[in-house]
Amino acid sequence: MKLRHVGLTSRSEKNSDKFFGELLGLEKLEPKTLPALLSQALFNVNADLKVINYMSDQAHFEVFIGTPEKSGVKPIEHVCLDVDDLAAFVQKCRSLNVNVLQVPKGDALLTFISDDDGNLFEIKERK
Repeated sequence: MKLRHVGLTSRSEKNSDKFFGELLGLEKLEPKTLPALLSQALFNVNADLKVINYMSDQAHFEVFIGTPEKSGVKPIEHVCLDVDDLAAFVQKCRSLNVNVLQVPKGDALLTFISDDDGNLFEIKERK
């Protein structure tokens, strides 16, 4: 298993540029938008979400800008892990009664799991 990225939230692009760009020295990639339909299905947030990736050879942060909080819960924050065999991993999750959420995105299927404490993990197959 390999850590692929960490998804976090920031109140503003200015804040995230200062921390991830200026302080950590990570490269800022072109901002993208996660459509409301997907953000609702994945994170229970009914809004288009601006996403900025900050990267280096050793680190990758996926930062969601200006995202709403519900009662102190940050539903977007997650850790993304690479696994060797996604189907086998999902089967193991289900055998252990771990919550699995799979949402179609174009031709792909996004896979998220959550632990018993509500921590969210995105799971991708290593290529």
